[in-house]
Amino acid sequence: MYHLEFKKDRPIDLIGLGRLCIDLNANEINRPMEETSSFTKYVGGSPANIAIGAARLGLKSGFIGKVSSDQMGNYIVDYLERNKIDTSSVVKDQTGAVTGLAFTEIKSPEECSILMYRDNVADLKLETTDVSEDYIKNSKSLLISGTALSQSPSREAVFLALEYARKHDVIVIFDLDYRPYSWNSAKETAIYYNLAAEKCDVIIGTREEFNMMEQFEKEDKSDHRTAQKWFNHQAEVVVIKHGGEGSIAYSKDGSAHRGGIFKTKVLKTFGAGDSYASAFIYGLLNQWDLSEAMKYGSASASIVISKHSCSEAMPTREEVDEKIRTTEFQPV
Repeated sequence: MYHLEFKKDRPIDLIGLGRLCIDLNANEINRPMEETSSFTKYVGGSPANIAIGAARLGLKSGFIGKVSSDQMGNYIVDYLERNKIDTSSVVKDQTGAVTGLAFTEIKSPEECSILMYRDNVADLKLETTDVSEDYIKNSKSLLISGTALSQSPSREAVFLALEYARKHDVIVIFDLDYRPYSWNSAKETAIYYNLAAEKCDVIIGTREEFNMMEQFEKEDKSDHRTAQKWFNHQAEVVVIKHGGEGSIAYSKDGSAHRGGIFKTKVLKTFGAGDSYASAFIYGLLNQWDLSEAMKYGSASASIVISKHSCSEAMPTREEVDEKIRTTEFQPV
């Protein structure tokens, strides 16, 4: 049975780093955004959602990030604190940057899209001076996501956090979170993703995201070959997601674990990856077998995609346990 070795004597279980934004989810579903007149506001951003999900499951979560110095920034910080997330390393931007907005369109359970407003956003203004070595060394794990690599100075802040994490034996988890509109080109994206991934212990992404990272390579893009590439660097666990076909997790000891799905009534597709990651990380920190952690992730994802929000829908342990107990699990 394969387990990651987390430092047990640290007060923080997980620190998220990166995107803090606002989700505006369509209230009128089964129609295009052009015909949608009202939206409900939630805290969003993949690392924020994952940190919130982890906290709901009982982990001690913290966050490193930057928010706008206005009502939206206040709302984000207040929501994190209400969810018992330490915000001592969440700073207010002083340059006039704004909070990123994500408008969601729910045409059908299968056809959902997100319209992002990401010009001059505060989360990408995160500076190296905002990253505390003392804060990171007090955590068992650090979560980074790809969007924070898309621009300077946030990009440099991520790499400094990675250096501190490596120095102090903090397990680093990389949620690939590839958003093409955040980047100048696919080639630029692949270069920085690869440089960051080389320093990470756990890498979680879709097959399409790994394909993007491997665009310079001529070999066939198989899941096994992808995992082996990262095992040649720092990685201990590589999770490759295939949407409705489930996921597969590889560990450095040579084992592979196929995940499955829990049947649910799907309202929307977004939020599944974040809820999966938060519950999977919860399992890793509790020294569960990879298959068990994946199952917990799938159960959490099935709950979130059946509800209107992402962050607000993140389930508690009791809700995930109930889902597993009462819902059919389909291995794939």
